[in-house]
Amino acid sequence: MSVRDRLTLYPPLDLFNEGFLDTGDGHTLYYAECGNPNGAPALVVHGGPGGGSNPTMRRFHDPKHTRIILFDQRGCGRSLPNASIENNTTWHLIEDMERLRAHLGVERWQLFGGSWGSTLALAYAITHPERVSALLLRGIFLLRQSELDWFYKDGARALFPEAWDAFACHIPEAERGDMIRAYYTRLIDPDPRVHMPAAAAWSVWEGTTLSLAEDAARVRAFSNPGYALAFARIECHYFVNKGFFANDGALLSQAHRIAGIGGAIVHGRYDAVTPVRSAWDLKQAWPTAELRIVPDAGHAMTEPGIIHELVRATAEFRDKA
Repeated sequence: MSVRDRLTLYPPLDLFNEGFLDTGDGHTLYYAECGNPNGAPALVVHGGPGGGSNPTMRRFHDPKHTRIILFDQRGCGRSLPNASIENNTTWHLIEDMERLRAHLGVERWQLFGGSWGSTLALAYAITHPERVSALLLRGIFLLRQSELDWFYKDGARALFPEAWDAFACHIPEAERGDMIRAYYTRLIDPDPRVHMPAAAAWSVWEGTTLSLAEDAARVRAFSNPGYALAFARIECHYFVNKGFFANDGALLSQAHRIAGIGGAIVHGRYDAVTPVRSAWDLKQAWPTAELRIVPDAGHAMTEPGIIHELVRATAEFRDKA
């Protein structure tokens, strides 16, 4: 297929509904809807953890046929309180998704998520398979220790040595054996002189490694203090706690629970953040899904080949409800 034949994003889309939902335990969630109010519902599950939703995420589904639902997970985006890790675990987020589903009167919905969004979507589907019509997942992240070691030890470091050195220089050499723990102690420090530089460094490391081609605008966005603190603190909180899963590989060991759910797995061949092995392992555990490896892409959802496969998948599954 030539580059000219690739599918592209749908046009920018206005919201028809937005609001806030009180969780009852100190958090208030922001949610939004766009597209067709009577269409097949699809929930967009953003990455991070701590990344928040953005307008580009509205543009992967056909708005004439789909009721597109987005929400900001606890502590990030427009949800409040910002950057809070109190009462903030995978299981709280799954409860929030169920709370939002009931609030919006949705019986079953498609889950569309990438990176950490794929992790959370899988965890939700395993917990509530009867509520999921399809799973469209990108940049698979199973939150296994091997994946954390790849990105925060010697894997991605070998591909981005200059970015790694900038990331590592914020941590004394004696602590660099466990970068996640070292950053966590700084990110939860109440002193902004400690947690803000750490947040910027953590976020820029990830922003620099997301795509095949360097994106200076993305790196600037990731370094913005208003974004970086929630992203870095919440993400590190989840990673230091191993995603709050009972054991390493928990998602794969329970994948039999989603055997009856159709879907697609989209992954960049040269994904440096979450290597393609994770997508391959998920496919073995979830054989009803179609695996689509993009030969000229990394991790970012906005790379042309990733966009093509995701838009193709949403078109194929758009009438599932």
